[in-house]
Amino acid sequence: MHDPTPDTGLGSFAAVLAGELPGAWTSTYHPDHGGANDHVALTDHVWDMNEIANTLAKRNVDHCAVLTRDDGTRLFVADQLGHGEGYLIAAMAPTDAPAEAFRGVREPDGIAVTADPFSAAEDITHDLLPRYDKALDQVRNNAARLTVPPAAEPEHVVMTWSGDALVVDKPDRPDIVQALTDYGFALDAESNVFVLSGDDSARQAASVRAAGHRLSELGVGVVLRNPPARPALGTTAVTPPNPPVTSPHRGR
Repeated sequence: MHDPTPDTGLGSFAAVLAGELPGAWTSTYHPDHGGANDHVALTDHVWDMNEIANTLAKRNVDHCAVLTRDDGTRLFVADQLGHGEGYLIAAMAPTDAPAEAFRGVREPDGIAVTADPFSAAEDITHDLLPRYDKALDQVRNNAARLTVPPAAEPEHVVMTWSGDALVVDKPDRPDIVQALTDYGFALDAESNVFVLSGDDSARQAASVRAAGHRLSELGVGVVLRNPPARPALGTTAVTPPNPPVTSPHRGR
């Protein structure tokens, strides 16, 4: 019989959870490094286009945990947004599949769980893992059918937060423009960008998911990003790095 009042610290939660999931799992805790977003190498592999992707796009992750099964399956564990109890758990995309293999595959969106690892294990086993297995099978099948390696990085659409709204630079491709306008993005002709209002957050989230799925069908990935930070007064702005490679949790 398990302790009815388990330790709710993220690291302890993840360690107990690893022992409750079916199969052989290990837990690795990634601590806070002073508030810097040092865990982007992990968050960019979160395989989600729903609540968790939205949360990760709006905030930096100062600490997290990764559960790894002996077959390579990985689960990402993070605190819920705000000060609510419980955690967000999402599958992480396989790193050995080409980007093209994810096209048309719906992400196995993550879940919010309580701070009880025993209850969380049930939710993961019966909800998240079956969706992950289905999506992984589709990716593996797609990868097996690919005979020619990609000549270039797949195209992607970057949706950047501007306050509560999402902004997308006007694409050159008419089919991408159509996909955006079909799901609520409106052209700001003065700035030459498409804007998705955040007046209704639920409708906005639904529009992002629908547009992401349509763009995936067109072979276009989606990246949700925070706006670039402004340099402090009296400092010199750092030259931005090259655009990141599209990650699976932003849609394929």
